[in-house]
Amino acid sequence: MTDGNLLTDNPELYEARFPDPGRLAGRWAEDCLRRHRAGPRVLDMGCGTGRDAAHLHAAGRTVTGADLSEPMLAHARARHPGPVYVQADLHGFDLGRAAFDAVVCLDSSLLYCHTDPQLDGFLASCRQALAPGGLLVAEMRNGAYFLGRTDLLDTPAVNAFTWQGTAYRSTTTLTVDRTAQLLRRTRVWTSDDGAAPAEQRSAWRLLFPQELRRALAAHGFEVLELHDGPGPRTEPPWQDGQLPGRSTDADRLHLVARLTSAR
Repeated sequence: MTDGNLLTDNPELYEARFPDPGRLAGRWAEDCLRRHRAGPRVLDMGCGTGRDAAHLHAAGRTVTGADLSEPMLAHARARHPGPVYVQADLHGFDLGRAAFDAVVCLDSSLLYCHTDPQLDGFLASCRQALAPGGLLVAEMRNGAYFLGRTDLLDTPAVNAFTWQGTAYRSTTTLTVDRTAQLLRRTRVWTSDDGAAPAEQRSAWRLLFPQELRRALAAHGFEVLELHDGPGPRTEPPWQDGQLPGRSTDADRLHLVARLTSAR
């Protein structure tokens, strides 16, 4: 069995496994930016294949997409042109002081900050990157959902799809590491083309709503919205014109915060 991240290393396969023809995540982010009157300069941190960054660019914004994965960035430049794409680590980045009016961080990218120093590094970098009054818009798993709930845990989930004539099958298991406060994921890929099985291990920080509020306040952010839906990955998903909810009980968390102190 080989190790690696099959989807990150193969961005076309990633988009086949997680299609978003309606650009739902990008539309939701743009709706947040418009409702809170964000300026035009946007940093999409953890931009992946560039689909959401390109949507924000098409909406008239000046967009920089940043990611740690060079294969993802190469794919973004080739398939989703318009934004400027750069390599950067969300744990700490310097893309210019007050260079952006908003930072967007979707699909639980923020939760790759596994430790408090990493989270502080991300928020301090956002504080430096944002102009006064700039927005942080994020969408992620909700740590509070896993308090007493086990319906998503320990039972393998199987998904199968076909891409370019090859059938792929993934078996995904989620477990909670309570000591590290992480949601750990093990995913095993098999395919019918003779390739050896590939195992991918990853993890997300389990952040709780009040914990997130405290971290944001410590870095000069005022929380404008913090809720469990509707959003681009909720069920049912967000639709154009829907306003944010008020609860934080379901399995996704949606954040809009404004920088009030540049320090």
